[in-house]
Amino acid sequence: MNMKPADVLSLESVLVQREGNIASDMDGEKVMLNVKNGKYYNLGEVGGEIWTALSSPVTAGRVVEIIQTSFEVPEELARQDVFAFLQSLLDEELAAVVSQP
Repeated sequence: MNMKPADVLSLESVLVQREGNIASDMDGEKVMLNVKNGKYYNLGEVGGEIWTALSSPVTAGRVVEIIQTSFEVPEELARQDVFAFLQSLLDEELAAVVSQP
């Protein structure tokens, strides 16, 4: 069964980074190494902002606001991008959902 991010995550979902990831900036983009699986990830500019926002527990809605403001994009676009990225972080077990509404 394939769930769309909207089915799982809501604006009130609280997420946080999982332990065991080393992130650093490289030419304005954030790259990350997952110590557990040995994979490298290029988070890019937007992904890097999202990752930074997850350094402490935060709602998905707040992350959308941060991206909307930082990159001056419409709320709908910010929401789509943030939810897609958060879902990929969850799929790769790089982030965790702390609480659901």
